[in-house]
Amino acid sequence: MELLSSSRISPVWPSARSRVVGVMGDPVGHSLSPLLHNAAFDAMGIDWVSVAFRVTLEECEAAIAGIRALGVAGMSVTMPLKSRVAELADELEPTANCLRSVNCLMLQGSSVVGDSTDGAGFVDSLSMAGMDDLGGMRCAVYGTGGAARAVAYALGQEGVADIAIIGRSPGSVENAVKIIGSPARGGSNDDITGSDLVVQATPVGMHNIGDMPFDPDLLRPGQLLVDLIYHPRETALMIAASARGIKTINGMGMLVHQAARQISKWCGIPAPVDAMWEAMVDSQSTARR
Repeated sequence: MELLSSSRISPVWPSARSRVVGVMGDPVGHSLSPLLHNAAFDAMGIDWVSVAFRVTLEECEAAIAGIRALGVAGMSVTMPLKSRVAELADELEPTANCLRSVNCLMLQGSSVVGDSTDGAGFVDSLSMAGMDDLGGMRCAVYGTGGAARAVAYALGQEGVADIAIIGRSPGSVENAVKIIGSPARGGSNDDITGSDLVVQATPVGMHNIGDMPFDPDLLRPGQLLVDLIYHPRETALMIAASARGIKTINGMGMLVHQAARQISKWCGIPAPVDAMWEAMVDSQSTARR
């Protein structure tokens, strides 16, 4: 791995020898992945650069061929491409194969290998919040999309006692439970009250900031509520939960830690999480000005 002899400042950098990674999705202009990746590369002092690529579902196959042809070292994958990319990758790591969802691509020789770091990043974020031992916990995951499934699968791997999957569509709940396996089961809003950990894994509250996915009166003191939304930093649900004495965290930790795991896979060395976290906080502070 080539270390930079000079600072990462244009026009010296990037150069013809810079290794390229990125994020692909549609839309992708809002993505914070390049910010996090480049903050890590800065701290690591390596000649890598991360950029964003707008790729539609119809362009996925061509994009993966482009990764091979151009020697792109790695790619973060965001909505709505995760399931389609899982179909197109040359190989899948076990977690991605189970979830049939990919958020991280790695170029290994001429093969594009897919993995999912979302769930592991979520667990890392819980550890950062002081929740290191999840064994025996009762969990409720509100949502059935890719992020919800990744989180639930990771919780199952950590030995939780129960995972209630809650969603509006019985079919999507059934499908999620089938993918995740034991101890996941179909649940209802009543399971929110009886859980130790409640994960809100839908976009509700992101765009219409006053919206809440479920009644906050279902929550009780002693629980931890994780809302995977990170913009706004505090959703209406989190505000209501805090007013009821419930500890809350947002999705910033998961975002940072899943990106850190991607970098470790691409570069083969641990990612500087502190530098990535600082870049994330700074970006959020700037956005509020």
